[in-house]
Amino acid sequence: MIQNNKIKLIQGGITAVDGFKATGLSAGIKKNESPDIALITSDVPCTVAGLFTKNRFVAAPLLLCKQHLKKEAGQAIIINSGNANAFTGEQGKKDAKLMASETARYLNFPLNSIFVASTGVISEYLPIQKILSSIPSLIKTLSEKGSLAAATAIMTTDTVAKEVAFEGFVGKQKVRIGGITKGAGMIHPNMATMLAFLSTDISITKPLLQSSLKEAVDSSFNRITIDRDTSTNDMILLFSNRKKGQIINKRGSRYNQFTSLLKTTCLKLAKMLVQDAEGATKLIEIKVIGAKNDSAALKIAFSIANSLLVKTAFFGEDANWGRIIAAIGNSSVKVYPEEIDLFYGSIQLVKKGTYLGSALEKKISTYLKNRELNLVLSLQTGNGQASVWTSDLSIDYVKINALYRT
Repeated sequence: MIQNNKIKLIQGGITAVDGFKATGLSAGIKKNESPDIALITSDVPCTVAGLFTKNRFVAAPLLLCKQHLKKEAGQAIIINSGNANAFTGEQGKKDAKLMASETARYLNFPLNSIFVASTGVISEYLPIQKILSSIPSLIKTLSEKGSLAAATAIMTTDTVAKEVAFEGFVGKQKVRIGGITKGAGMIHPNMATMLAFLSTDISITKPLLQSSLKEAVDSSFNRITIDRDTSTNDMILLFSNRKKGQIINKRGSRYNQFTSLLKTTCLKLAKMLVQDAEGATKLIEIKVIGAKNDSAALKIAFSIANSLLVKTAFFGEDANWGRIIAAIGNSSVKVYPEEIDLFYGSIQLVKKGTYLGSALEKKISTYLKNRELNLVLSLQTGNGQASVWTSDLSIDYVKINALYRT
């Protein structure tokens, strides 16, 4: 699979980048004894960039990560699933620091080079002794092929582990980016309930690594929505071990090439989240073109994508375009009916605000049976455009979340 600018999909996930190792196993946090703790390490200190949830109730691990992100280098991430260590007060902060300090001690790394993440049930204290006692086993099982094990161990309501890696040129140097992610519910922009961890071998300054990550996230993880909820624990961390090429210390062609590679990686991972959304049967791209500006296009796209009535219509494979029109009207963007062209895939159902007939709905009903769908709204007011990815809303979504703690 070759992407634009000679970007190539490769195997190996986060450990596709030389010098990174990973593992995952069961520490007994989850009731079903499935893998619930992971460790990712680099053989050298790394430049680190990160972005975090905008939820006001930030979980303890994120507070620690924000502190460590201010330091010069990072070298490991320890992650547990099954318990979010969120809304746990001072005890939660102590437990997060214990996870970092014990990992640092066993690895013989500086404490501030260790990052911590947790995901799972909110407001319960971590079974910290189970986590601490698993650290020696984690270190023993670290592997250059351990990406999938780590991706599996960070899952909560996910049904499949999510990993990806890409290779591409930055200048004349071939570089790699690998990553893992988790998330299937509580997904909405500003880091949705997701964790994502990325590795790269590019040589780049910390400020430019941070700005590149923000650009990539804004066009990927911040363009997906499942249920309009933003979690307390969401984060993405990008580790660069600086093993390849001359350092990127200014914006220009090499920075743009690297950012393009990073955007490709993040968008692939983001789409995996939506494909595995809780109870989902559809991956839907909502594309708005011809809006007054990009901001207006994005507002309209999210208004459609977040409409529960639109999402249930997609689940029912029903071309109920009136729900889409209503969602456009709820976007707070001024749109006139005669400006609206609406397409399901390549099938146009509305032209300049006029319904083109029920015969087309039969074709659309057949189209809606596909797993991946495109809805295109074309306006006549400008050059603005935006795409958002969402899922349908099924009966299983309600069941999964109703029984989450049982």
